[in-house]
Amino acid sequence: MTREELERIFAEELESIAPEVDLSTVTDTVNIQEYFDLDSMDIYNLLAALHQRLGIDIPDKDASRLLTVKDALDYLLLKLQQ
Repeated sequence: MTREELERIFAEELESIAPEVDLSTVTDTVNIQEYFDLDSMDIYNLLAALHQRLGIDIPDKDASRLLTVKDALDYLLLKLQQ
């Protein structure tokens, strides 16, 4: 899977959690939780959706590593390569 494909999937799942946010204004360095005003349940739902869609395990302890869009994409790419 390419980074661009992963970006699309991530954006689709994020949009399903926070549909009111204009994703075209998001940069790779914004804090996902702060920018989208996500609570812990929203983050859990996002991780669960990514797990289901991509078929990779994302342990709860790793959630804190996914602070920015770049962090999340880098992490997911790494998990997909394992």
